[in-house]
Parts: sequence; structure tokens; C-alpha cells
Amino acid sequence: MTDPRTPRIITPSRRKLIQTTGIAAAATLAGSMVPKVHAAGSDLVQLALVGCGGRGSGAALNALSTTSGPIKLVAMADAFEDRLTKSYASLSKQKPKLVDVPGERKFIGFDAYQKALDSLKPGDVAIFATPLAFRWVHFQYAISKGINVFMEKPLTADGPSSKKMLALAEQSVAKNLKVGVGLMSRHARNLQELHARVQDGEIGDIIAMRGYRMHGPVGTMQSVAKPKEMTELEFQVRRFHSMLWAGGGCFSDFYIHIIDHLCWMKNKWPVKAFGTGGRQYQRLGDTPYVDQNFDTYSVEYTFDDGTKMFFDGRCQQGTQTMYSSFLHGSKGSAVASKSGDCGGPSSTHRGQSPSADNRIWQSKDDTVAYQNEWDALIEAIRQDKPHNEVKRGVEASLVTSMGRASCHIGKEITFDEMLNSDHEFAPGLEKLTKDTPAPVLPDEKGVYPQPQPGMKKREY
Repeated sequence: MTDPRTPRIITPSRRKLIQTTGIAAAATLAGSMVPKVHAAGSDLVQLALVGCGGRGSGAALNALSTTSGPIKLVAMADAFEDRLTKSYASLSKQKPKLVDVPGERKFIGFDAYQKALDSLKPGDVAIFATPLAFRWVHFQYAISKGINVFMEKPLTADGPSSKKMLALAEQSVAKNLKVGVGLMSRHARNLQELHARVQDGEIGDIIAMRGYRMHGPVGTMQSVAKPKEMTELEFQVRRFHSMLWAGGGCFSDFYIHIIDHLCWMKNKWPVKAFGTGGRQYQRLGDTPYVDQNFDTYSVEYTFDDGTKMFFDGRCQQGTQTMYSSFLHGSKGSAVASKSGDCGGPSSTHRGQSPSADNRIWQSKDDTVAYQNEWDALIEAIRQDKPHNEVKRGVEASLVTSMGRASCHIGKEITFDEMLNSDHEFAPGLEKLTKDTPAPVLPDEKGVYPQPQPGMKKREY
């Protein structure tokens, strides 16, 4: 008998995927057909944190900072005890009255997510902030338990996982679950107002867009050989920015925010990507880097009407920092993010030079997008309003992967090719244990399979 929790694999076309009203309509219909899902049948919303690193701890703090009603963190899970211990210490210090996680609700291991979610009731909320490879596995279990979810971006790094997540998105809508995705640019008030002005024609038709994230190495995107005391699997999960299977590499994890909000300004996803990139610095002194990333990327995305979106990423020490995004229209231009993933103020301008002299409008809102997205999710749960961002999150992840793959393979890649690729980076993760062999293995020099544009038909 087929397990009803196993996602139905679907193969949609790009045209079907970009029907932006479909998810909202489905969510509205589901809300009228299924019982209201609310936390434990009371006003208290209980949280379980799965993935206790910096981003997971930040998301939990934002959740505990909502003010629409009582909320409490009651369970925590991580593959590694040191991360959970550090997160618990920080959260209990900052929100001592809202953290109720005794030892029996602190769970360690690759199956810890199940135990944490078993501590919740239908209508509570699970926070998924592990490396993206585990997203569909954890989400599938949450759906089976009737638990609402906040999941960090990216959601996927390959085509097969994207199809699984799209199928799970349909299941979660049908069950009236509320699901937030950590693409907080969509909740940045400055970008919301800019989007409205762009749609109203303030800068005319968009003719080009530019995005940049260029700075020194951050996170775990560069790695040297594995310490002897770690297993292969532990090393790869801990250094997830270095591994394409675990986190999509630095391209997927770092660049998705700007790519997502520029596509939002266009109200479309691009149909193809053509990119280039490489690794200029291959060693740290005499020690070789062993990870799977390039340190420079440049991608030209093309939309169905021929409009171009250019994205440049760089992680190199000592180089000039540029971390912002821009729109060019037939009647003017705009600064989307002035600094960072969605930092204000956003502004519109006459002509193509964003100066104060030709400025039309500048945003004034200074609310925090990370908090805004949590306020929206918890409000939707309490008021039973449609709120499901999974489909859009998968699409943004897929478009980001499309650019990364083009750089790594050395050829143009279309949206449909990326979605329908059969290259699943890490199959079988639903059965993963601490003793499972790692999804990739290093060569005799300790170097993991790296992209070789033009020489390999797959990323690795």
C-alpha cells in the first residue's frame, strides 16, 4: 500500500508554475472546506525549533517576539548537541518566560525532528532551519501531523526535490496549513511599496534589472580538509554551504533573496539563465580548499518578453563590497535594496542615475522584515487566513538553482530543464541516520567533486 505521506511527483510546466493567483485561490478554497487548524484548540501557539544554528535561533526569537497572543517554545531538535545547547542558552536568556524546553524535550540526532514535532499538537508551529536538503523530509512529517510550518530558504537545490516540495505544497494547502518561507524581502515594507509603484508604472516598463552580492567569504562556503575526529556526514552537514547537496552551495543560500525580489518586481520568473564563474583562489596558503563552490558568479537571466536580469556574486577577501539591487524602466529607474538582501530606503528616480536630484520617491518605513514575516504567519494562524508561501519559495529556489547550474555546467539552462533534471543530489534522505554514508565522498586529496564547466554535463 502506498504511504499517504509520500509526495505525489508532478511535472508542471513553467507556464503553470507562474500562475501567481493559483496558490492563493487554492488556499482560500481549502480554508472553506476543511476544519480550522489552530494551535491546540486554544490561544496558545506552541513552537518546535528544528535546526538550532544562527538562522534557526533568529527565527525562533522573531516568533517569540510576536504580540498577537500567547506563544511559547516547547521543543528543540538538532543533529548536534553543541548547537542546541548554544541556541537554548541564548533564547532562554532573551525570552526566559517564553522558553519552556526541559531536557526531555531537547532532541539530538537525524531523527530528532520527529520527536520534536511529536511534542506539538495540530495547529502548532514547527520551525525548519536545517540545511535545505532535509526540507522536504521534515515538511512531509509536519503535514502528516497537521502542524503549521515556518521554513528557511532555500527550499530545494535540484529538480527532483523541487517536484517533491511542489507536491507537498499542494497537500499542505489542502489541509489548510499555514506555511511561511524565509524569503523576507516579500515582507519588507520598503519593497512592498516599491512593488506597488512599479506596478503602477512609475518608472515605466521594466527593461533591465541588476543584483549584486559581492563581499569576502562568509559562512561555511570555503572549507579545508575534514578534521579526523569528524565523520564525513557530520562534516558535510556542519559545512553545508560547502556542499551542493546539503545547502545548494553559496549561490543558492546567499543569492536567492535578491534574485527573488527582483523577479517579484517583474511579477514573473525567468525562462532561462546563462552564466559563468570560476574559482580564482583554490588554496588557503599551502592548504587546498575542498568545497564545491566557485568564488565568482555572473548570470544573465532572460524573461519571456526578452527582459534581462543580471546577477553578480563574489566571495573574495579584500575586494570591493557591493550588495544591492536596481531596476531600469522605460521612464526611470529604482533602487530596490540599497544595502543587503532587502535594506532600505528604496527609491524611484527620473532617468537612469539614482541621485537625490532626480528622486521621485523614497521609502520611510523602518520595520524589520524578519519580524514582519512572523507577524503575518502567526496572525494568519490565529485568524485562519490563507497563508502558504511554499510554491513561491520552491519557484524562487528553482530559479536560483538554474543560475548556479548554468555557471557550473557552462551552458544555458531553461526553467523547464532545471525542474525536469533527473540529477537528485542526495536521494534517500528520509532514511538518513548518523551511520549512513555521506552523499558525496572526497578524492584521495580530500577534495569533493567540483564543477568543471564544459567537461561535466552535471554539476558534479
